[in-house]
Amino acid sequence: MGSIAISEPALFYQSAYTTKHPTVVSASGLYLTLESGQKVLDATSGAAVSGIGHGNKRVKEAIIAQLDKVEYAHPGYFQNTPSNELADFLVQTTQGELSRACLLGSGSEAMEAAMKLARQYHLERSPNSPRLNFIARKGSWHGCTLGTLSLGDFKARKELFSSMLHNNVTHVSPCHPYRDLRDNETTEEYVARLAQELEDEFQRLGPHTVCAFAMEPMVGTALGCVVALPGYLQAMKDVCHRHGALIIFDEVMCGMGRTGSLYAWQHDGVVPDILAVGKGLAAGYGTISALLLHQRVIEGLRAGSATFEHGQTYQCHPIDAVAALEVQRIIQEQGLVQNAYSMGKLFGELLKKRFEDHPNVGDVRGRGLFWSIEFVADKATKTPFDPKLNLARRFRMRGLEPGYDVCLFSAQGCADGKRGDHFLLAPPYTITSADAEEIVFRAGKAVDSVFAELKIIL
Repeated sequence: MGSIAISEPALFYQSAYTTKHPTVVSASGLYLTLESGQKVLDATSGAAVSGIGHGNKRVKEAIIAQLDKVEYAHPGYFQNTPSNELADFLVQTTQGELSRACLLGSGSEAMEAAMKLARQYHLERSPNSPRLNFIARKGSWHGCTLGTLSLGDFKARKELFSSMLHNNVTHVSPCHPYRDLRDNETTEEYVARLAQELEDEFQRLGPHTVCAFAMEPMVGTALGCVVALPGYLQAMKDVCHRHGALIIFDEVMCGMGRTGSLYAWQHDGVVPDILAVGKGLAAGYGTISALLLHQRVIEGLRAGSATFEHGQTYQCHPIDAVAALEVQRIIQEQGLVQNAYSMGKLFGELLKKRFEDHPNVGDVRGRGLFWSIEFVADKATKTPFDPKLNLARRFRMRGLEPGYDVCLFSAQGCADGKRGDHFLLAPPYTITSADAEEIVFRAGKAVDSVFAELKIIL
Protein backbone atom coordinates (compact mmCIF):
# COMPACT_ATOMS: atom_id res chain seq x y z
CA MET A 1 0.00 0.00 0.00
CA GLY A 2 1.39 3.41 -0.94
CA SER A 3 1.63 6.44 1.30
CA ILE A 4 -1.41 8.27 -0.12
CA ALA A 5 -4.42 7.78 2.09
CA ILE A 6 -7.42 6.07 0.51
CA SER A 7 -9.61 8.99 1.59
CA GLU A 8 -7.68 11.38 -0.66
CA PRO A 9 -8.85 11.91 -4.25
CA ALA A 10 -7.23 9.79 -6.94
CA LEU A 11 -7.18 12.65 -9.45
CA PHE A 12 -3.79 14.36 -9.30
CA TYR A 13 -3.89 17.87 -10.71
CA GLN A 14 -2.41 21.13 -9.46
CA SER A 15 -3.82 21.81 -5.99
CA ALA A 16 -5.85 18.60 -5.72
CA TYR A 17 -4.32 17.75 -2.35
CA THR A 18 -4.51 21.21 -0.79
CA THR A 19 -7.80 22.58 -2.11
CA LYS A 20 -11.09 20.80 -2.66
CA HIS A 21 -12.69 22.45 -5.66
CA PRO A 22 -16.47 22.32 -6.09
CA THR A 23 -17.77 19.71 -8.52
CA VAL A 24 -19.68 20.86 -11.61
CA VAL A 25 -22.46 18.44 -12.57
CA SER A 26 -24.11 20.34 -15.43
CA ALA A 27 -24.01 23.61 -17.32
CA SER A 28 -26.30 25.62 -19.56
CA GLY A 29 -25.84 29.02 -21.15
CA LEU A 30 -23.93 31.24 -18.73
CA TYR A 31 -24.45 29.07 -15.66
CA LEU A 32 -22.65 26.16 -14.00
CA THR A 33 -24.60 23.90 -11.64
CA LEU A 34 -22.60 22.46 -8.76
CA GLU A 35 -23.06 19.17 -6.93
CA SER A 36 -24.63 21.13 -4.08
CA GLY A 37 -27.29 22.54 -6.40
CA GLN A 38 -25.74 26.02 -6.38
CA LYS A 39 -25.82 27.84 -9.74
CA VAL A 40 -22.72 29.91 -10.53
CA LEU A 41 -22.57 32.60 -13.20
CA ASP A 42 -19.57 31.74 -15.38
CA ALA A 43 -18.30 35.28 -15.91
CA THR A 44 -14.95 34.04 -17.23
CA SER A 45 -16.03 31.37 -19.75
CA GLY A 46 -13.77 29.03 -17.81
CA ALA A 47 -10.34 30.28 -18.85
CA ALA A 48 -11.77 32.54 -21.60
CA VAL A 49 -12.88 29.39 -23.41
CA SER A 50 -16.67 29.04 -23.57
CA GLY A 51 -17.40 31.72 -26.13
CA ILE A 52 -20.84 30.42 -27.13
CA GLY A 53 -21.90 29.41 -23.64
CA HIS A 54 -22.52 25.95 -22.24
CA GLY A 55 -24.74 23.14 -23.48
CA ASN A 56 -25.13 24.15 -27.12
CA LYS A 57 -27.28 21.51 -28.84
CA ARG A 58 -26.01 22.20 -32.35
CA VAL A 59 -22.44 21.42 -31.36
CA LYS A 60 -23.54 18.33 -29.44
CA GLU A 61 -25.42 17.03 -32.49
CA ALA A 62 -22.46 17.73 -34.79
CA ILE A 63 -20.16 15.76 -32.49
CA ILE A 64 -22.59 12.82 -32.30
CA ALA A 65 -22.97 12.78 -36.08
CA GLN A 66 -19.20 12.64 -36.50
CA LEU A 67 -18.92 9.84 -33.91
CA ASP A 68 -21.26 7.84 -36.12
CA LYS A 69 -18.76 8.23 -39.00
CA VAL A 70 -15.22 8.04 -37.62
CA GLU A 71 -13.78 9.03 -34.24
CA TYR A 72 -10.06 8.73 -35.02
CA ALA A 73 -7.60 7.84 -37.75
CA HIS A 74 -3.83 8.26 -37.65
CA PRO A 75 -3.15 11.84 -38.87
CA GLY A 76 0.18 10.76 -40.34
CA TYR A 77 -1.52 8.25 -42.62
CA PHE A 78 -5.00 9.65 -43.29
CA GLN A 79 -6.88 12.90 -43.81
CA ASN A 80 -10.36 13.50 -42.44
CA THR A 81 -13.09 15.79 -43.72
CA PRO A 82 -13.71 17.87 -40.56
CA SER A 83 -10.04 18.84 -40.29
CA ASN A 84 -9.85 19.84 -43.94
CA GLU A 85 -13.05 21.86 -43.68
CA LEU A 86 -11.93 23.59 -40.49
CA ALA A 87 -8.57 24.52 -42.01
CA ASP A 88 -10.31 25.97 -45.08
CA PHE A 89 -12.73 27.89 -42.87
CA LEU A 90 -9.98 29.40 -40.72
CA VAL A 91 -7.85 30.46 -43.66
CA GLN A 92 -10.86 32.13 -45.30
CA THR A 93 -11.53 34.17 -42.14
CA THR A 94 -8.17 35.91 -42.60
CA GLN A 95 -9.22 37.24 -46.04
CA GLY A 96 -6.16 35.69 -47.65
CA GLU A 97 -3.63 37.11 -45.20
CA LEU A 98 -2.75 33.65 -43.84
CA SER A 99 -2.74 30.64 -46.12
CA ARG A 100 -2.44 27.39 -44.14
CA ALA A 101 -3.70 25.97 -40.86
CA CYS A 102 -2.08 23.32 -38.68
CA LEU A 103 -4.46 21.70 -36.17
CA LEU A 104 -3.08 20.67 -32.78
CA GLY A 105 -4.28 20.11 -29.20
CA SER A 106 -3.67 22.64 -26.46
CA GLY A 107 -2.41 26.21 -26.62
CA SER A 108 0.91 25.11 -25.15
CA GLU A 109 1.27 22.57 -27.95
CA ALA A 110 0.49 25.20 -30.55
CA MET A 111 3.14 27.60 -29.26
CA GLU A 112 5.69 24.80 -28.89
CA ALA A 113 5.02 23.86 -32.50
CA ALA A 114 5.33 27.52 -33.51
CA MET A 115 8.82 27.66 -32.01
CA LYS A 116 9.86 24.52 -33.88
CA LEU A 117 8.33 25.74 -37.11
CA ALA A 118 10.13 29.07 -36.88
CA ARG A 119 13.45 27.31 -36.42
CA GLN A 120 12.77 24.88 -39.26
CA TYR A 121 11.79 27.76 -41.55
CA HIS A 122 15.27 29.23 -41.23
CA LEU A 123 17.00 25.84 -41.56
CA GLU A 124 15.10 25.03 -44.77
CA ARG A 125 16.30 28.27 -46.30
CA SER A 126 19.84 27.94 -44.96
CA PRO A 127 20.87 24.53 -43.51
CA ASN A 128 23.54 26.08 -41.29
CA SER A 129 21.37 28.96 -40.09
CA PRO A 130 22.59 30.40 -36.78
CA ARG A 131 19.08 31.66 -35.98
CA LEU A 132 18.52 29.93 -32.64
CA ASN A 133 17.50 32.83 -30.41
CA PHE A 134 13.95 33.76 -29.50
CA ILE A 135 12.89 37.09 -28.07
CA ALA A 136 9.66 37.36 -26.08
CA ARG A 137 8.31 39.82 -23.55
CA LYS A 138 8.41 40.21 -19.82
CA GLY A 139 5.12 39.49 -18.11
CA SER A 140 4.03 37.02 -20.78
CA TRP A 141 2.56 33.53 -20.69
CA HIS A 142 2.86 31.13 -23.61
CA GLY A 143 2.30 27.70 -22.06
CA CYS A 144 3.57 25.08 -19.65
CA THR A 145 5.83 22.89 -21.80
CA LEU A 146 9.55 23.49 -21.31
CA GLY A 147 9.83 25.41 -24.57
CA THR A 148 6.82 27.63 -24.00
CA LEU A 149 7.62 28.06 -20.31
CA SER A 150 11.03 29.36 -21.41
CA LEU A 151 9.37 31.67 -23.91
CA GLY A 152 7.05 33.13 -21.28
CA ASP A 153 7.99 35.26 -18.30
CA PHE A 154 5.41 34.41 -15.67
CA LYS A 155 7.96 34.20 -12.87
CA ALA A 156 5.73 32.55 -10.28
CA ARG A 157 5.03 29.67 -12.66
CA LYS A 158 8.51 29.07 -14.08
CA GLU A 159 10.82 29.62 -11.10
CA LEU A 160 10.61 26.01 -9.87
CA PHE A 161 11.82 24.73 -13.25
CA SER A 162 14.38 27.43 -14.04
CA SER A 163 17.33 25.00 -14.18
CA MET A 164 15.59 23.03 -16.96
CA LEU A 165 14.57 25.93 -19.18
CA HIS A 166 16.07 26.92 -22.53
CA ASN A 167 18.88 29.48 -22.50
CA ASN A 168 18.19 30.80 -26.00
CA VAL A 169 15.23 32.99 -24.97
CA THR A 170 15.49 36.61 -23.84
CA HIS A 171 12.80 39.09 -22.87
CA VAL A 172 12.07 42.74 -23.58
CA SER A 173 9.50 45.04 -22.00
CA PRO A 174 5.81 44.63 -22.84
CA CYS A 175 3.56 47.45 -23.98
CA HIS A 176 1.99 48.20 -20.59
CA PRO A 177 0.99 51.88 -20.33
CA TYR A 178 -0.47 51.64 -16.82
CA ARG A 179 2.84 50.45 -15.38
CA ASP A 180 5.48 51.71 -17.80
CA LEU A 181 4.36 54.88 -19.63
CA ARG A 182 6.57 57.66 -18.28
CA ASP A 183 5.36 61.04 -17.09
CA ASN A 184 5.17 63.52 -19.98
CA GLU A 185 5.82 60.72 -22.50
CA THR A 186 3.38 60.49 -25.41
CA THR A 187 2.09 57.12 -26.52
CA GLU A 188 3.98 57.54 -29.80
CA GLU A 189 7.21 58.15 -27.90
CA TYR A 190 6.51 55.13 -25.71
CA VAL A 191 5.98 52.88 -28.74
CA ALA A 192 9.19 54.21 -30.30
CA ARG A 193 11.06 53.48 -27.07
CA LEU A 194 9.80 49.90 -27.04
CA ALA A 195 10.74 49.45 -30.69
CA GLN A 196 14.23 50.71 -29.92
CA GLU A 197 14.49 48.28 -27.01
CA LEU A 198 13.65 45.40 -29.35
CA GLU A 199 16.14 46.71 -31.92
CA ASP A 200 18.81 46.93 -29.22
CA GLU A 201 18.13 43.32 -28.20
CA PHE A 202 18.52 42.18 -31.80
CA GLN A 203 21.85 43.99 -31.94
CA ARG A 204 22.99 42.57 -28.60
CA LEU A 205 22.25 39.01 -29.68
CA GLY A 206 23.36 39.54 -33.25
CA PRO A 207 20.54 40.17 -35.74
CA HIS A 208 21.50 37.09 -37.78
CA THR A 209 21.00 34.84 -34.72
CA VAL A 210 17.37 35.76 -33.95
CA CYS A 211 14.82 33.18 -35.04
CA ALA A 212 11.59 34.91 -34.00
CA PHE A 213 9.91 37.38 -31.69
CA ALA A 214 6.81 36.07 -29.90
CA MET A 215 4.11 38.13 -28.22
CA GLU A 216 0.44 38.25 -27.25
CA PRO A 217 -1.34 41.07 -29.15
CA MET A 218 -3.47 41.41 -26.03
CA VAL A 219 -1.92 39.99 -22.88
CA GLY A 220 -4.15 37.61 -20.96
CA THR A 221 -3.47 35.96 -17.62
CA ALA A 222 0.01 37.23 -16.80
CA LEU A 223 -0.62 41.00 -16.95
CA GLY A 224 -4.40 41.06 -17.13
CA CYS A 225 -5.98 42.11 -20.45
CA VAL A 226 -3.38 44.65 -21.54
CA VAL A 227 -4.20 46.11 -24.95
CA ALA A 228 -1.32 47.07 -27.23
CA LEU A 229 -1.19 50.77 -28.11
CA PRO A 230 -1.84 51.87 -31.71
CA GLY A 231 1.28 51.45 -33.81
CA TYR A 232 2.95 49.02 -31.43
CA LEU A 233 2.33 45.78 -33.34
CA GLN A 234 3.55 47.32 -36.59
CA ALA A 235 6.65 48.71 -34.90
CA MET A 236 7.55 45.27 -33.54
CA LYS A 237 6.94 43.60 -36.89
CA ASP A 238 9.10 46.18 -38.67
CA VAL A 239 12.06 45.42 -36.40
CA CYS A 240 11.67 41.67 -36.94
CA HIS A 241 11.37 41.81 -40.71
CA ARG A 242 14.20 44.32 -41.02
CA HIS A 243 16.48 41.62 -39.65
CA GLY A 244 14.90 38.57 -41.30
CA ALA A 245 13.26 37.19 -38.16
CA LEU A 246 9.69 35.94 -37.94
CA ILE A 247 6.99 37.41 -35.71
CA ILE A 248 4.69 35.04 -33.83
CA PHE A 249 1.38 36.19 -32.36
CA ASP A 250 0.03 34.11 -29.49
CA GLU A 251 -3.76 34.55 -29.59
CA VAL A 252 -4.57 31.37 -27.71
CA MET A 253 -6.47 33.38 -25.11
CA CYS A 254 -7.32 36.64 -26.87
CA GLY A 255 -8.24 35.27 -30.30
CA MET A 256 -11.34 33.80 -31.96
CA GLY A 257 -13.66 36.72 -31.20
CA ARG A 258 -12.74 37.44 -27.60
CA THR A 259 -11.63 41.04 -28.24
CA GLY A 260 -14.51 42.02 -30.53
CA SER A 261 -12.76 41.03 -33.74
CA LEU A 262 -12.21 37.42 -34.78
CA TYR A 263 -8.45 37.86 -34.37
CA ALA A 264 -6.86 40.43 -32.09
CA TRP A 265 -4.36 41.44 -34.80
CA GLN A 266 -7.24 42.59 -36.99
CA HIS A 267 -7.82 45.65 -34.77
CA ASP A 268 -4.52 47.05 -36.07
CA GLY A 269 -4.31 45.20 -39.38
CA VAL A 270 -0.86 43.81 -38.57
CA VAL A 271 -0.52 40.27 -39.91
CA PRO A 272 1.89 37.86 -38.18
CA ASP A 273 4.03 35.20 -39.81
CA ILE A 274 2.69 32.57 -37.43
CA LEU A 275 -0.54 32.85 -35.44
CA ALA A 276 -1.51 30.54 -32.58
CA VAL A 277 -5.15 30.20 -31.55
CA GLY A 278 -6.86 27.87 -29.08
CA LYS A 279 -9.34 28.18 -26.21
CA GLY A 280 -12.19 29.89 -28.07
CA LEU A 281 -11.59 27.85 -31.23
CA ALA A 282 -13.84 25.02 -30.06
CA ALA A 283 -15.17 26.99 -27.07
CA GLY A 284 -14.67 24.05 -24.72
CA TYR A 285 -16.53 21.52 -26.87
CA GLY A 286 -13.24 20.05 -28.02
CA THR A 287 -9.58 20.22 -27.06
CA ILE A 288 -8.06 21.85 -30.11
CA SER A 289 -5.66 24.62 -31.07
CA ALA A 290 -4.26 25.76 -34.38
CA LEU A 291 -1.42 27.55 -36.08
CA LEU A 292 -2.28 29.81 -39.02
CA LEU A 293 0.67 30.43 -41.30
CA HIS A 294 1.68 33.20 -43.67
CA GLN A 295 2.54 32.15 -47.19
CA ARG A 296 6.17 33.23 -46.68
CA VAL A 297 6.53 30.50 -44.06
CA ILE A 298 5.04 27.92 -46.43
CA GLU A 299 7.39 29.04 -49.20
CA GLY A 300 10.31 28.75 -46.79
CA LEU A 301 9.46 25.10 -46.13
CA ARG A 302 8.93 24.45 -49.83
CA ALA A 303 12.44 25.72 -50.49
CA GLY A 304 13.70 22.68 -48.58
CA SER A 305 11.96 19.52 -47.42
CA ALA A 306 8.39 20.82 -47.91
CA THR A 307 7.53 18.98 -44.68
CA PHE A 308 6.99 20.21 -41.14
CA GLU A 309 9.00 17.90 -38.89
CA HIS A 310 6.38 17.73 -36.18
CA GLY A 311 3.51 15.43 -35.33
CA GLN A 312 1.20 14.52 -32.47
CA THR A 313 -1.14 11.59 -31.95
CA TYR A 314 -4.25 13.72 -31.60
CA GLN A 315 -3.59 16.49 -34.10
CA CYS A 316 -6.29 16.88 -36.74
CA HIS A 317 -8.64 14.91 -34.51
CA PRO A 318 -11.98 14.67 -36.35
CA ILE A 319 -14.16 15.05 -33.24
CA ASP A 320 -12.31 18.15 -32.05
CA ALA A 321 -12.30 19.55 -35.58
CA VAL A 322 -16.03 19.09 -36.12
CA ALA A 323 -16.72 20.70 -32.74
CA ALA A 324 -14.55 23.69 -33.61
CA LEU A 325 -16.06 24.03 -37.06
CA GLU A 326 -19.62 24.04 -35.71
CA VAL A 327 -18.67 26.54 -33.00
CA GLN A 328 -17.14 28.87 -35.57
CA ARG A 329 -20.17 28.57 -37.85
CA ILE A 330 -22.43 29.49 -34.93
CA ILE A 331 -20.25 32.48 -34.09
CA GLN A 332 -20.37 33.62 -37.71
CA GLU A 333 -24.07 32.97 -38.35
CA GLN A 334 -25.28 34.56 -35.10
CA GLY A 335 -23.01 37.61 -35.32
CA LEU A 336 -21.36 36.81 -32.00
CA VAL A 337 -18.11 38.62 -32.77
CA GLN A 338 -20.14 41.76 -33.40
CA ASN A 339 -22.00 41.12 -30.14
CA ALA A 340 -18.69 40.76 -28.32
CA TYR A 341 -17.70 44.14 -29.75
CA SER A 342 -20.92 45.99 -28.86
CA MET A 343 -21.50 44.28 -25.51
CA GLY A 344 -17.81 44.74 -24.79
CA LYS A 345 -18.19 48.51 -24.99
CA LEU A 346 -21.11 48.40 -22.56
CA PHE A 347 -19.34 45.92 -20.29
CA GLY A 348 -16.25 48.13 -20.12
CA GLU A 349 -18.34 51.19 -19.28
CA LEU A 350 -20.15 49.30 -16.51
CA LEU A 351 -16.89 48.00 -15.04
CA LYS A 352 -15.29 51.43 -15.05
CA LYS A 353 -18.35 53.01 -13.47
CA ARG A 354 -18.40 50.37 -10.74
CA PHE A 355 -14.69 50.02 -9.99
CA GLU A 356 -12.57 52.97 -11.20
CA ASP A 357 -13.26 55.13 -8.15
CA HIS A 358 -12.55 52.34 -5.69
CA PRO A 359 -9.57 53.38 -3.51
CA ASN A 360 -7.81 50.08 -4.16
CA VAL A 361 -8.45 49.70 -7.87
CA GLY A 362 -5.46 50.78 -9.92
CA ASP A 363 -6.70 50.06 -13.41
CA VAL A 364 -9.73 48.75 -15.27
CA ARG A 365 -8.63 47.68 -18.74
CA GLY A 366 -9.69 45.53 -21.62
CA ARG A 367 -11.31 45.24 -25.01
CA GLY A 368 -14.31 43.36 -26.32
CA LEU A 369 -15.35 40.80 -23.72
CA PHE A 370 -11.89 40.50 -22.19
CA TRP A 371 -11.43 42.73 -19.13
CA SER A 372 -9.28 42.87 -16.04
CA ILE A 373 -9.29 44.81 -12.78
CA GLU A 374 -5.92 45.40 -11.10
CA PHE A 375 -5.90 46.08 -7.37
CA VAL A 376 -3.30 48.17 -5.54
CA ALA A 377 -2.52 48.98 -1.93
CA ASP A 378 -1.81 52.60 -2.87
CA LYS A 379 -3.56 54.15 -5.83
CA ALA A 380 -1.16 57.10 -6.21
CA THR A 381 2.04 55.04 -6.22
CA LYS A 382 0.50 51.91 -7.79
CA THR A 383 2.07 49.84 -5.02
CA PRO A 384 0.71 46.29 -5.10
CA PHE A 385 -0.59 44.38 -2.11
CA ASP A 386 1.61 41.96 -0.21
CA PRO A 387 1.39 38.66 -2.13
CA LYS A 388 0.92 36.81 1.15
CA LEU A 389 -2.60 38.24 1.33
CA ASN A 390 -3.55 36.24 -1.78
CA LEU A 391 -6.01 39.01 -2.57
CA ALA A 392 -7.00 37.86 -6.05
CA ARG A 393 -7.58 34.34 -4.79
CA ARG A 394 -9.79 35.73 -2.01
CA PHE A 395 -11.97 37.41 -4.63
CA ARG A 396 -12.30 34.17 -6.56
CA MET A 397 -13.11 32.08 -3.51
CA ARG A 398 -15.63 34.62 -2.24
CA GLY A 399 -17.31 34.71 -5.63
CA LEU A 400 -17.91 30.96 -5.48
CA GLU A 401 -19.64 31.16 -2.11
CA PRO A 402 -23.45 30.91 -2.04
CA GLY A 403 -24.95 34.37 -2.18
CA TYR A 404 -22.23 35.65 -4.53
CA ASP A 405 -22.45 32.91 -7.17
CA VAL A 406 -19.97 34.22 -9.72
CA CYS A 407 -16.79 32.78 -11.19
CA LEU A 408 -13.86 35.23 -11.33
CA PHE A 409 -10.52 34.35 -12.98
CA SER A 410 -7.91 35.32 -10.41
CA ALA A 411 -4.19 35.84 -11.04
CA GLN A 412 -1.17 37.25 -9.26
CA GLY A 413 2.06 38.78 -10.55
CA CYS A 414 0.88 41.52 -12.90
CA ALA A 415 3.12 44.15 -11.26
CA ASP A 416 6.50 42.41 -11.32
CA GLY A 417 5.93 38.71 -11.90
CA LYS A 418 5.16 37.92 -8.27
CA ARG A 419 3.36 40.94 -6.86
CA GLY A 420 0.18 42.43 -8.23
CA ASP A 421 -3.38 41.11 -7.93
CA HIS A 422 -6.00 41.14 -10.64
CA PHE A 423 -8.95 39.16 -11.86
CA LEU A 424 -10.23 38.66 -15.38
CA LEU A 425 -13.77 38.76 -16.68
CA ALA A 426 -14.38 37.07 -20.02
CA PRO A 427 -18.04 36.11 -20.40
CA PRO A 428 -19.46 34.25 -23.42
CA TYR A 429 -20.03 36.28 -26.58
CA THR A 430 -23.75 35.60 -26.22
CA ILE A 431 -24.30 37.94 -23.26
CA THR A 432 -27.03 40.56 -23.17
CA SER A 433 -26.93 43.95 -21.48
CA ALA A 434 -28.79 42.41 -18.52
CA ASP A 435 -26.12 39.70 -18.25
CA ALA A 436 -23.37 42.33 -18.31
CA GLU A 437 -25.05 44.25 -15.50
CA GLU A 438 -25.50 41.09 -13.43
CA ILE A 439 -21.83 40.11 -13.80
CA VAL A 440 -20.65 43.55 -12.69
CA PHE A 441 -23.07 43.51 -9.76
CA ARG A 442 -21.93 40.10 -8.52
CA ALA A 443 -18.23 40.87 -9.03
CA GLY A 444 -18.62 44.14 -7.14
CA LYS A 445 -20.42 42.42 -4.30
CA ALA A 446 -17.58 39.89 -3.93
CA VAL A 447 -14.92 42.61 -4.00
CA ASP A 448 -16.72 44.74 -1.42
CA SER A 449 -17.11 41.75 0.87
CA VAL A 450 -13.42 40.85 0.74
CA PHE A 451 -12.26 44.41 1.42
CA ALA A 452 -14.71 44.74 4.30
CA GLU A 453 -13.17 41.61 5.78
CA LEU A 454 -9.60 42.75 5.13
CA LYS A 455 -10.05 45.95 7.14
CA ILE A 456 -9.60 43.74 10.17
CA ILE A 457 -6.31 42.38 8.76
CA LEU A 458 -4.72 45.41 7.10
